[in-house]
Amino acid sequence: MSICKLYLKPREELRIIQGHPWVYNNEIDRIDGDIISGDIAYVFSYKNEFIGKGYLNTSSKIFVRILSRDENQVIDEDFFYQIIQNSNLSRIDLGYENSYRVLFGEADGIPGFIVDKYGDYLSIQILSLGIDLRKKMFIKILVDIFHPKGIYERSDVSVRKKEGLELYSGVAYGDVPDLVRIKENQIILDVDIKNGQKTGSFLDQQDNHNALKPYVKNKTVLDCFAHTGGFGLHAAYHQASSVTCIDISEHAVEQIKSNAEINEFKQVKAQKGDVFEALRNYQKDDIKFDVVILDPPAFAKKKEDIQKAYQGYKDINLQAMKIINNNGYLVTCSCSHYMTPSLFLEMLMDAANDAKKIAQMVEFRIQGKDHPALLGSDESLYLKCIILKIKS
Repeated sequence: MSICKLYLKPREELRIIQGHPWVYNNEIDRIDGDIISGDIAYVFSYKNEFIGKGYLNTSSKIFVRILSRDENQVIDEDFFYQIIQNSNLSRIDLGYENSYRVLFGEADGIPGFIVDKYGDYLSIQILSLGIDLRKKMFIKILVDIFHPKGIYERSDVSVRKKEGLELYSGVAYGDVPDLVRIKENQIILDVDIKNGQKTGSFLDQQDNHNALKPYVKNKTVLDCFAHTGGFGLHAAYHQASSVTCIDISEHAVEQIKSNAEINEFKQVKAQKGDVFEALRNYQKDDIKFDVVILDPPAFAKKKEDIQKAYQGYKDINLQAMKIINNNGYLVTCSCSHYMTPSLFLEMLMDAANDAKKIAQMVEFRIQGKDHPALLGSDESLYLKCIILKIKS
């Protein structure tokens, strides 16, 4: 059996050399050797210069996901062990302890593999064929490093279909309870890693949750698209006078109430509702808040959605600005990488103009430090969290 060598079309190597780990099938000029999905393929430029090597998948538009840029590097269990261990140690160095993202796929060097730590448990997500075929090996590595009580797999996202993989979720190791109790910053939370959003919770926002501290003391706070109350509960911890959380999911609302009770936050109330409708009702009833938080789901999941998404983001931000007391704050987020930082800022300026408000940017934040963005890979910089002071 001969090794698989891919040769790119002229100049297609530039993006990959700059750090992007994906090789698309339409970038390939020719292939030599045996083509076996799930095995290692070597990638060369049109001029026969080695670019990198990684797992091949002929069923995906992403033909190869680069693992190493060293032609002689051995891709084996020890290779992956060292990456995961070093990634975890870097999080510990940054001050993470109980719950955090251990491994952020492409940004940390193992494309298509996500590992999140929730206290004594791990939640994993496998998004590529090469990793899926070696699942047992990766579970062994994680058990050796973390000695978890249980590992739960959340490979139940539609993007797996593009890899020719079935959607799957289930216990991968040990036992996993329906609710896992974690500590996020100084707050105790019960997290549903079996059915919750993403791998159980929005770990990418936990630094931003804690960043509310200077803005909420003795203030009235409205947390929209609250999910399980990450922003709202942190606002209560940082001494907001009252916190109202709104989410369309009854299950999420019950989780907010439960987590508020665990932390003895008596100033928190949670209600089921449509945020777009709620913001207009507050205007109609002339109810205002000192701080409004917007953390909606991704309105743009593909490039074609961006125009419609822009209008959706603009609408909620415009309506939110209208119910913020003078010199109050808007904490507004977007988790779609298609809504680029410059486009997000343009939308906010547009919304402020239409709301007849002056918006002063106080902070521009991204995802937490446990979700590093890989320069050269726009997909890894996806979360924007902007804090604006709103003036009449």
